[in-house]
Amino acid sequence: MPRAATTSDAFNAVAEPRRREILGYLALRERPVGAIVATLGIEQPSVSKHLRVLRDVGLVRVRRDGRRMLYRLDAEAIRPLHEWTGQFERLWRHQLDRVKERAERTSAPEPRPIEPPSKEEE
Repeated sequence: MPRAATTSDAFNAVAEPRRREILGYLALRERPVGAIVATLGIEQPSVSKHLRVLRDVGLVRVRRDGRRMLYRLDAEAIRPLHEWTGQFERLWRHQLDRVKERAERTSAPEPRPIEPPSKEEE
């Protein structure tokens, strides 16, 4: 079965690590392309292509401010991703609790048995 195009939906779009990195950066506030390029160290043409994909699937909004184009995350569009991954939160939490319990068991010192006083001490 052929893989869906990265522009088909938000899930496919965020499968690319650089796009997730850009989304994380845009989550903080609205940014121009130049700031994304400078901060993330991704070439400008690549950033523009990634932003276009993210915009096409609705994860990013753009507005013009004079000559600059400012990009921001669309938090409402992220909701389906958040809700889907939330299904797995219980599993992750349960696994982490088990790891923590095991670590606490293995790091706790073994209790030393109390020995009765020797006959010489009596």
